[in-house]
Amino acid sequence: MLEVLRITFPFFALVLCGYAAARKGLLPLEAIPGLNGFVLFFALPCMLFRFGASTPIAQLLDAGVFFTYLVCALIMVAFTIGVSLNARIRWNDASLGALVAAFPNTGFMGVPLLVALLGAQAAGPTIVTIVVDMVITSSLCVALSRMDTAGEHGVAGAAKKALAGVVRNPMPWSILLGAAFSFWSFELVGPVAKTVGLLADAASPVALFTIGAVLARSQMLAHERPHGPLRAGDYLPVAVIKLLVHPLLVLLATVAAVQLGVTIEPLAATVMVLVAALPSASNVSLLAERLGADNGRIARIILVTTAVAFLTFSGAVALIKP
Repeated sequence: MLEVLRITFPFFALVLCGYAAARKGLLPLEAIPGLNGFVLFFALPCMLFRFGASTPIAQLLDAGVFFTYLVCALIMVAFTIGVSLNARIRWNDASLGALVAAFPNTGFMGVPLLVALLGAQAAGPTIVTIVVDMVITSSLCVALSRMDTAGEHGVAGAAKKALAGVVRNPMPWSILLGAAFSFWSFELVGPVAKTVGLLADAASPVALFTIGAVLARSQMLAHERPHGPLRAGDYLPVAVIKLLVHPLLVLLATVAAVQLGVTIEPLAATVMVLVAALPSASNVSLLAERLGADNGRIARIILVTTAVAFLTFSGAVALIKP
């Protein structure tokens, strides 16, 4: 366990540094969108491209990992919406809550953390889970979030907007480009490769620092919520679902899939479970803000899962790491 904590501690410490910087005013809140933009449009796509280009194409096209993880994501969305819907939490808030329960912080935290823990071969299965969450899970939850207005353009319009959002997101394209380079054994020319490498190396520390800053900003602006006081019952159950139910579901589903004859390598199975054990994706907070959901609730779920995951994720690693 101490060996695991030696690896995981720096990642969570960077989140804490970003949180403290924003809380103490060392990082102006107005600068946070700039950090987010740098990570989303420059550093993280370069990191994903580099991993994709250096990963055997068979790992990036692993159907067993893709469909097993997808089934779990769909179950998570349906289950979380089912337990969340009530007189106060309608489809918009319930759907974004389901997304934050089913979508781990794989891009900003998971890829560098799992590669540090398990080696470069962990990148392939991790990237497969990113594709599922960014393309399918996110699009589904955005479409379901419009069910409250189903009479006015509703689900069809939301589905088009969700797909448009996927097209504009640079991360799937960087993964696809990296896969193409892997398939045809292409290589970037020297100066371009060096530039991409510098940006890729910046992705992990800046992303983790930004997560902390985003969480601090959400907490600092909590008094501006238009939805009234936030109740523990509105966010704690979803946090528990994310940190405990999600990885347990993926573990059971993976074991069942292997028993049914689906080919899933032991390392890939470990990666899938550890991905599910990650805290919630911080970018869901920005999506909730754009869609008019209760962003205070979403931010609190992200904050709780990120803080508690230092122990739960490290514990999961200690239990199942080969």
